[in-house]
Amino acid sequence: MQLGMVGLGRMGGNMVRRLLRGGHQCVVSDLSPKNVAELAGEGAAGSSSLDDFVARLNKPRAAWIMVPAGDPTEQTVTALAQRFEAGDIIIDGGNSYYKDDVRRSLKLKERGIHYVDVGTSGGVWGLDRGYCMMIGGPKEAFDHLDPIFKTLAPGRGDIPRTPGREKLGGTSEEGYIHCGPSGAGHFVKMVHNGIEYGLMQAYAEGFDIFRNAASEQLEKDYRYDLNVADIAEVWRRGSVVSSWLLDLTSMALAENPTLSEYTGFVQDSGEGRWTVTAALEEAVPADVLTAALYTRFRSRQEHTFAEKLLSAMRQKFGGHIELTQKK
Repeated sequence: MQLGMVGLGRMGGNMVRRLLRGGHQCVVSDLSPKNVAELAGEGAAGSSSLDDFVARLNKPRAAWIMVPAGDPTEQTVTALAQRFEAGDIIIDGGNSYYKDDVRRSLKLKERGIHYVDVGTSGGVWGLDRGYCMMIGGPKEAFDHLDPIFKTLAPGRGDIPRTPGREKLGGTSEEGYIHCGPSGAGHFVKMVHNGIEYGLMQAYAEGFDIFRNAASEQLEKDYRYDLNVADIAEVWRRGSVVSSWLLDLTSMALAENPTLSEYTGFVQDSGEGRWTVTAALEEAVPADVLTAALYTRFRSRQEHTFAEKLLSAMRQKFGGHIELTQKK
């Protein structure tokens, strides 16, 4: 089928490439004419403006937005909605806040335009591995777009079937699901990313313990000079903690076990914050996810005033002297 793609960055561009490989027709639009020309050279239909983009789409039109969350997405949805008609579909495949999805969908519903939110995971590897998709919106729009989702998704691959899964049906084994009404897709993706924060933090802390196992602050007989790259690799082979995140960790450590090219400044996408907010609204304890988010905030500072105050209190009540970290 035909799909329009607005936003040809690392994920949007590769999604178009995967769809072209699957035999679909793609009309593309981007702020960069170079990106449009590149995809046009690979078989997509380029457009010179948003009006030209919309004119090239067959009715009912379907346009996938893959631009940064927030104002860029809001502006793009608004601009497309002004040009779309009843029965057309606008798809937000970025990392929007699910409450924004609900608001947009209600507004577009008044004009008969379908709004579909797609939480997308796969990153820069999605071109070859496929994209895991968590989808919210009207069921009829989901069904109409099914050929697109099926092509973008990883498929069953060589992952063993979950016992009893053959009795349940659905598309989850293919790597995509209809989660529910508008906002549900991005809600599931939001929590997915919150969990991702926790998993990443657990690996990070564990390997930090390994790195410091040879510390001179330890008794000599309890010091270990551990090969962290080998540990990551052996855990990939049959360990209960194996995962794609561990695969990527092993790759990074094999390239440089000291990770000296990184500063340790860790950004957050915003979805970790939204996950914690949802936990607060639902009164659900989320200790690990919250701590992982706060650790990312901590990574952006040399030393906080709070830490300085901790040192001051320890010195005052116990005469404890600050230790200088040995490299």
